[in-house]
Amino acid sequence: MSRVLAAALIAMIIAILSGPTFIAYLRRKEFGQHIREELLEHHAVKQGTPTMGGLLIIAAATIAFLPLSAYTTPALTIFGTSLACGGVGFLDDFIKLRHQRSLGLRGRWKMLLLLAIAIAVGIAAHHQRLSHSVFVPIGDWSIPLGPFWYVLLFLIIAGAVNGVNLADGIDGLAAGTGIIALATFTAMAVTIFIRSNGPHGRIENRLDAAFVGAAFVGAGVGFLWFNAFPAEVFMGDTGAMAIGGALAAMAIMLKVELLMLFVGGIFAIEALSVLLQVLTFKRWGRRIFLIAPIHHHFAMKAWSETKIMVRFWIVTAILCGAGFALFYKYYPQIRPHP
Repeated sequence: MSRVLAAALIAMIIAILSGPTFIAYLRRKEFGQHIREELLEHHAVKQGTPTMGGLLIIAAATIAFLPLSAYTTPALTIFGTSLACGGVGFLDDFIKLRHQRSLGLRGRWKMLLLLAIAIAVGIAAHHQRLSHSVFVPIGDWSIPLGPFWYVLLFLIIAGAVNGVNLADGIDGLAAGTGIIALATFTAMAVTIFIRSNGPHGRIENRLDAAFVGAAFVGAGVGFLWFNAFPAEVFMGDTGAMAIGGALAAMAIMLKVELLMLFVGGIFAIEALSVLLQVLTFKRWGRRIFLIAPIHHHFAMKAWSETKIMVRFWIVTAILCGAGFALFYKYYPQIRPHP
């Protein structure tokens, strides 16, 4: 159990100590963020702020996780999914920087790469013999999905990755909400480990999964040290997609798929605001938000970035608390399907 805390502390210390050097390197290479033209004027001052800070999160988490891990399939799947999604984000960031624009990798290519990642996660889940059913809390029953469960895996991964990416528009917003969500899944993994103490022994691979979550939580806190308003560095798609990948893989490997609606609720709200904006404009020629995603809507209404950030953190904490309460009360021990 102490190793879970150690993973978080090591990652946080590495990120904080190496942050200044890393940010200085990004400045020398002129890896600066390009800001959307339609945003408020005060966003223009962010133009050129170093981006791809997600590399700091990934590096710190990797250094903290690898020495402590037992290299079980669930942990490696979560870790590998985060790295792979972060790699897609890095490619997106690289294209933006190379072409000096705010648009990077085309959407269809992102979806194809995420599909490949989802297939790899599906293979790992099959190797773990995870049940192809989804447990419904409160009702205390399971929905058998059969082969459609693998479709759900893709939807979870694509939804989480894009949701976190959409939330990355206000200093500290994606990092803070991502930390809260990852900490919640980490607590679930630890709880599964504690509850599994019985005649068949503990489920050690769930504690190993907690090492991954803790490492990313610590790395995220270290990154937030530099990303809080006014941000010295942005995580970019590299960090946002890595965090989204870790969240999605933890939900899948811990068999708490439906709880992603709570733990990742703030990211679902961000994605839903964009979807509603597009649908209402196409159907009625009107926009229901001043601008989407929704955090920019509040910025247009003269909310300060700090107010938006803190209130979104509060909403995330409430949703994650509800998700963990449902998990603690209703979810059984998670074991491989025979």
